[in-house]
Amino acid sequence: MAIGDVKTSQGLNDLNQYLAEKSYVSGYVPSQADVQVWEQIGKAPASSLSHALRWFNQIASYTPAERKAWAAGVSPLTAGGKPTTAPAAADDDDDDVDLFGSGDEEEAYSEKKSKKPALIAKSSVILDVKPWDDETDMNEMEQKVRSITMEGLLWGASKLVPVGYGIKKLQIMSVIEDDKVSVDLLTEQIQDFEDFVQSVDIAAFNKI
Repeated sequence: MAIGDVKTSQGLNDLNQYLAEKSYVSGYVPSQADVQVWEQIGKAPASSLSHALRWFNQIASYTPAERKAWAAGVSPLTAGGKPTTAPAAADDDDDDVDLFGSGDEEEAYSEKKSKKPALIAKSSVILDVKPWDDETDMNEMEQKVRSITMEGLLWGASKLVPVGYGIKKLQIMSVIEDDKVSVDLLTEQIQDFEDFVQSVDIAAFNKI
């Protein structure tokens, strides 16, 4: 699905629809494609555009240094009718450094590197939350899952996936800070909703 100018109402509506079952505009992890679209929008979408707003706030939760470190990605925005590729972020800090220069220049280079902010290790985790039977209220179960809050935890998109016999599982995405959130503890807290949840599986785990 190609998206037009996100500064227009139609473009934002297209983006909201595009993100209905996606956490990011390109793949399962944030990329320069997200930065490109995020910067073009400039401000948070209206609350009626819930998917676009959720995505906008998620990208905004990262620091500029983290966003700069993301890889390139295919943007859904169109240029001449075709999706465009967002370039990888350039490291401007190194452009004016002569690695074969004097000791003073090498020292300046080392100092410049030491002042760069440390990146926070994050992971994208997709969880499969399985109910007991087809009579489980899946909407309420999702509300229970999203009610879990931890420092370093951000819930993303979700969808219901049929597993057979009229039963559907909740597949929900999240972004975690590795040093602050334990996936094992997170799954245990979800399983504590024992009136709704039969089991929790990790469907995907990717370092960001």
